[in-house]
Amino acid sequence: MFTLIFLFFFLNIPLLVSRFTHSRCFWRMKQNKDKDGDLVTGCIFFLIGVDWPVKKDYFNHILNIETTAEHNQFALALAFSMDEVNRNPGLLSNTSLVFDFQEGGCKPVSHLNSRMHIYKENLYILPNYLCQKEPMCIIVLSGPDWEVLHLTYGPFHPILSNHEQFPSLYQMAPKDTSLAIAMVSLMLQFNWNWIGLAISDNDQGIQFLSHLRREMEKNTVCFAFVNMIPVEMHLFQSRAKVYYNQIMTSSTNVVIIYGDTDSTLAVSFRRWQSLGIQRIWVTTSQWDVITSKRDFQLNSSHGTLAFAHHHAEISSFKIFVQTLNPLKYTDEYLASLEWMNLNCKLSDSKCKTLRNCLSNASLQWLKVQTLDMAFSDDSYGIYNAVYAVAHTLHEMFLQQADNWKGYYAHCLKLHSFLKKTSFINPVGDRVNMNQKEKLQEEYDIFQIWNFPYGLGLKIKIGEFSTYFPHGKQLHLYEDMIEQSTGSRQMPHSVCSADCGPGFRKIWQQGMAACCFDCSPCPQSEVSNETNVDKCVRCPEDQYANREQNRCIPKAVIFLDYKEPLGMALALMALCFSAFTTVVLGVFVKHHDTPIVKANNQNLSYILLISLIFCFLCTLLFIGHPNSATCVMQQITFGVVFTVAISTVLAKTVTVLLAFKVTVPGRRMSFFLLSRAAKYIITICLFIQIILCAIWLRFSPPFVDTDPHSEHGQIIIVCNKGSVTAFYCVLGYHGFLALASFIVAFLARNLPDTFNEAKMLTFSMFLFCSVWVTFLPVYHSTKGKVMVILEVFSILASSAGVLGCIFIPKCYIILLKPERNFLQKFRETTSS
Repeated sequence: MFTLIFLFFFLNIPLLVSRFTHSRCFWRMKQNKDKDGDLVTGCIFFLIGVDWPVKKDYFNHILNIETTAEHNQFALALAFSMDEVNRNPGLLSNTSLVFDFQEGGCKPVSHLNSRMHIYKENLYILPNYLCQKEPMCIIVLSGPDWEVLHLTYGPFHPILSNHEQFPSLYQMAPKDTSLAIAMVSLMLQFNWNWIGLAISDNDQGIQFLSHLRREMEKNTVCFAFVNMIPVEMHLFQSRAKVYYNQIMTSSTNVVIIYGDTDSTLAVSFRRWQSLGIQRIWVTTSQWDVITSKRDFQLNSSHGTLAFAHHHAEISSFKIFVQTLNPLKYTDEYLASLEWMNLNCKLSDSKCKTLRNCLSNASLQWLKVQTLDMAFSDDSYGIYNAVYAVAHTLHEMFLQQADNWKGYYAHCLKLHSFLKKTSFINPVGDRVNMNQKEKLQEEYDIFQIWNFPYGLGLKIKIGEFSTYFPHGKQLHLYEDMIEQSTGSRQMPHSVCSADCGPGFRKIWQQGMAACCFDCSPCPQSEVSNETNVDKCVRCPEDQYANREQNRCIPKAVIFLDYKEPLGMALALMALCFSAFTTVVLGVFVKHHDTPIVKANNQNLSYILLISLIFCFLCTLLFIGHPNSATCVMQQITFGVVFTVAISTVLAKTVTVLLAFKVTVPGRRMSFFLLSRAAKYIITICLFIQIILCAIWLRFSPPFVDTDPHSEHGQIIIVCNKGSVTAFYCVLGYHGFLALASFIVAFLARNLPDTFNEAKMLTFSMFLFCSVWVTFLPVYHSTKGKVMVILEVFSILASSAGVLGCIFIPKCYIILLKPERNFLQKFRETTSS
């Protein structure tokens, strides 16, 4: 079984390949300059079976009836089809087919109906039920829209498919159930989403509008306008200017035309073309007419795109016609009837494109390039109608169903066989007269241009087939588009320009779905496609570039030693710590001097050492953070600052207590005075250690990333863990500093040569000022700036304490040593 399936597809590969590689080009000549753009209407033919051989001369005699060139093409197609059937030994061996074509048989649809009415009055019966002595039933073949026809070769009409109302009517044209899908597929291929539509205001036009609207809504294609042309001429004439203004003021470049070719819609179409409206007209094959306009622009990309039902090419049509009457049926005359197959290959031509060639072509050049005479959709319908009748009669003869009595019985028998007829015609296409069965549809897509002096060019640029999966049903021949026009691009037809990468669509209320404004993507969001509805947010570790069309990985940064600010802060910390060490060395060297002894030199040593660590602890804030440094930053800062401030507090309390001990009449234990400083430092430090232990126990600091503070950067910082614990530690520092400030302020005026209470007061005032300023600024900053601010506050407050307390003493020790004696002070006091 698998082998048979594989063999079937293998044998069909050449057919599929040829279907999509075979190019088709046509040319045509408009002979009548007075009636530009005439559209074919319809003709009545009577098909009759006879029992004698029929030669070509018979058809030549019938074709001599005077008729216009546009209508003669149907008679020629019918004669060709019947001649082919009559020469086929496998069909109707003892019977030949002929047709009757009366003068004036080709009229507009309205005239055909009136002609039918005359037949009814004269014969009192329908034309297919004549009680004449004919060998067999006469079959009527006609154009569309005639209610009492048996076989129609024009475009398919949904109204005539009602079998209850028209039980004996057969439409040879396939249904256009997939036409709307094919047209929308073409729009999507060319990126068109803003389309105009002009249809006849009748049931056929409304049904097509319904199908087209449904497909367009599925694919976000919108109508720029919908012109429903009234069928009545007086209504159309009263609104013609409105329709013209609507199409002229619309921004669309593509307009779909759908309706009858013998209607007010055709009048509108001819009027729009005559007024020079430049649009791409998308329509069906019966509208592929040409005009004799002289204002053709060769560089124009506008033209007509026509959808025609796909059918195989029928060869030898031109040879047959010219053998009937070589003098009458010249190439020029035939070119006015049908499109002529043209050689698409221009390898030996210098004009590069077919359109350039045809605009400068002579008739002799066209004759050389002509391959054959093409079959239109209507002619192909006639071809299939003749073969359908032939196969039906042949089947009746094979089954010996010839025992009818009278003309009426024969017609009923023929009707019963005809509706069951299904066959493969000589060119390989399947024909099924059972119209209830849904067949797969295929369309050829042609591009048509009008040239000056009635010359026309038609090139097959694509194909649509429902045999293929959805999304792959349309196939365009880009090389043929380029060869015919010189470019593979078609004019744009959109309501709004595309929103490129970095933008998103924004709809306004009351606008069509295809009409929108473009807005840049919000911050940190990107779009790398056109016409997106929503932008995509970048991941946390990436950011949007300036164009906002892609996400870029963020750079990982921190307060590094290598950057200028980090290097400057580190140098400041080292310099201050080194300077503090020098001050400590000066104090140690001059430890026996009064200025060092006066204010408890041990406390001075402790304060200087704690200040050294205060300066050095800032180095923990610089460099790549890790878990250890994050914990050490806050704990070291909290402990060493507590030691420093508690030492200042101890100094101020010592000064105050010292005067209380020496006041006459007041006794105080010297033991308490000497031990007070140790108790103060120890108790204060113990409380801070408890706070830090609680902090580390419940919410210790940790390494964190901040991807939001700096655009395009991820900042690695130390998260405090518990902000409450951090502010408790900082608040405890503030409490100690405030207590030191108050005590020092109270002791500022006590008499002593080396009373440092004033310096302690000012140092605590400066310390509190730095950290009070730190709090609001710290709340308003993020990321690396917070770290810099904290480091700077530590350095500034530590330097303030160092400068206010120890710089004046160093000045006296090093530059004013004469003032560093107690005797000098006593002499000054006594004098």
